[in-house]
Amino acid sequence: MKNYKLLTPGPLTTTETVKREMMFDHCTWDDDYKAITQDIRRKLLELAHVSEEDYTVILMQGSGTFGVEAVLTSAVGEKDRLLIAANGAYGERMEDIAKHAKLNYMIYNEVYDKVPDAKKVADILDSNPDITHVSMVHSETTSGILNDIQSVARVVKEHGCTMIVDAMSSFGGVDIPVGAWGIDFIISSANKCIQGVPGFSFIIAKRDKLMECEGKARSLSLDLYDQWKTMEKDGKWRFTSPTHVVLAFEQALKELEEEGGIPARNKRYTDNNRLLIKKLAELGVKPYIDAEHQGPIITTFFYPENHTFSFPEMYQYIKDRGYAIYPGKVTEADTFRIGNIGEIYEEDILKVVELIGEYIK
Repeated sequence: MKNYKLLTPGPLTTTETVKREMMFDHCTWDDDYKAITQDIRRKLLELAHVSEEDYTVILMQGSGTFGVEAVLTSAVGEKDRLLIAANGAYGERMEDIAKHAKLNYMIYNEVYDKVPDAKKVADILDSNPDITHVSMVHSETTSGILNDIQSVARVVKEHGCTMIVDAMSSFGGVDIPVGAWGIDFIISSANKCIQGVPGFSFIIAKRDKLMECEGKARSLSLDLYDQWKTMEKDGKWRFTSPTHVVLAFEQALKELEEEGGIPARNKRYTDNNRLLIKKLAELGVKPYIDAEHQGPIITTFFYPENHTFSFPEMYQYIKDRGYAIYPGKVTEADTFRIGNIGEIYEEDILKVVELIGEYIK
């Protein structure tokens, strides 16, 4: 078997015990399986620091984008208007979703190395009182920046709007008190910081805001309210669920708890990130994001200065020796990216830095 570790923002390197759970073929109608779904939903509420009285969880087949599209196209009705705060490709993808679904929206674009500013959001809401929903990305993996969703959510709630957060690559690796911060919908994916495998996204939704979604959806399969209504009864998924992925995710949740929960995982990811930046700086490789806004999930680096450099060549050199990294997504700069999440530890960071050093030489 091919065997190399993924230094990416997800899919990522998983444990052997998570992989092993996928060896079992489960029936979707089985009560044991439905109980697993319900257990996952309860555990996700705990990670979000919210109660079942105020919030609920919907699992949605597909990648993280399916989850984002489910929320935007179910929550933003024909009489509503959406503001998208974007500073990278994944914020811009929300606009793409809005265009395809013909949502009434406007977009506030920030440059890729700056966080969306809460004051600017407040000014836009003051000038556009018809805006009802605001959406933004927490960890924008285009650059590795960690956006200040808490400050933005505060002004969103002050204006009486609904707050939607794409926390795809941060939930489970960065502690987010969802209720306390005023987040109404937060979306993430099985194959990110909880360290499961790809196959479904999940949405943690404020119950009253979810109730407002009834009858609004522009899609059958991505109807958030109908998905919840079926799942809420006994844990049955509305359409065929990714059974193997669900079993792996249940195991991944157990392993997150065994590691020490989100605080311990965040510390490991942050230590990976800081070590990576420090060691690559010694090779003359600089990060794209300043230290204040650098997130612990993925780090974007400028190409090495004063070197003839081919990213595809370096990628293959590193991959042949046991690791896969990421190309850049920052349009105005030549960059590459290295993920800090998954089953990645200090020895992996040191090894990949060693390989980059060898390649540069």
